[in-house]
Amino acid sequence: MPFVTVGMGRTYYRLEGCAGKPVLIFSHSLGCDHGMWDQQTAALLPYFRVLRYDTRGHGASDAPPGEYTMEQLGRDVLEMSEALGIGQFAFCGLSLGGMIGQWLGANAGDRLTHLVLANTSARFPDPGVMETRRRTVLESGMSSVATSAMERFFSPERQSCLTESIRQTLLTTNRNGYAGCCAAIRDMDQTPVLANIRVPVLLIVGSRDISTPWAGHGETLAAALPHAKIVRLNAAHLSNIELPRTFSAALLDFLLEKDTDGGAVRRAVLGDEHVDRSIANTTEFNREFQELITKFAWGSIWTRPGLDRRTRRLLVLAITAAMGRSEEFALHVRTGLQHELEPCDLKEVLLQLAIYAGVPAANTAFRLAGELMQASEQ
Repeated sequence: MPFVTVGMGRTYYRLEGCAGKPVLIFSHSLGCDHGMWDQQTAALLPYFRVLRYDTRGHGASDAPPGEYTMEQLGRDVLEMSEALGIGQFAFCGLSLGGMIGQWLGANAGDRLTHLVLANTSARFPDPGVMETRRRTVLESGMSSVATSAMERFFSPERQSCLTESIRQTLLTTNRNGYAGCCAAIRDMDQTPVLANIRVPVLLIVGSRDISTPWAGHGETLAAALPHAKIVRLNAAHLSNIELPRTFSAALLDFLLEKDTDGGAVRRAVLGDEHVDRSIANTTEFNREFQELITKFAWGSIWTRPGLDRRTRRLLVLAITAAMGRSEEFALHVRTGLQHELEPCDLKEVLLQLAIYAGVPAANTAFRLAGELMQASEQ
């Protein structure tokens, strides 16, 4: 298992993705572990090298005795990144992770490129809440706070198998480590240093979040960070799990530079050979049409983060097959198989096509796709 020694113990981490890509660090909520970011990791790996870790006292990381401070938790991140040879990184933290992110932004801003603060706070108006929780888990164990925590984590109608796994993680969290982090939150007041944060900031708040609502929490961060981008989600405290695709889309929209002319995306989807051939065949008659396609199809639509490229390819295949656009269908089958698509993807979308667009359209599409798959294997 991958560990680095930081602070007073070992920190468990997972570093995924291609070397050379910019690094994005995810930091989890109190009572969770790095697994709460599974869905965001899958969505962002095409663009980033993703580093997740278990905060001290959580998951597989050590739980040093005593009470912790936000500075200690922040320095754990800095020491971990240094041990892994990571200079600069974007940082996304939710709840406790967002509090750690505030400390990093205020005290180590030169290490950050972007900062995402989700469902978090700079100061709890009543520190006694965290002190009571700290004492409760030390005296009665994690089960004593599990029910109330889950009620804060998720909206009642959005309970699922995934939320049950979060409950199990909470129940198996080291009570001493959980209590140590409760102390860090209890003693935290980062409002005086928020003005020191100079990096681009995204604030994500949940309209159903009763732990760190807009009033008294999100609004405080927004007032101190007037240039921050604000995204409001119709979700409870663990908004990244309750609305995973919306959360990931917000991250991608904030973190990625926009390819406004669409040229890079067009090449990534269709391949250099096709694009170079199209450019070579451009004439004065069709030049403006080619520019229109590149700007609006590839620069405005394919760059939107709400759907990944695999999903967009499948939509294109279904639509072009249904409309009998065989040339365009064949292009996206061929280039799709070279990138994100597998034969099983083609089969499923064409079976769907048969039900909703008719058997004749699907029959033609199956024949063309079969020929193209056979050719790609030779």
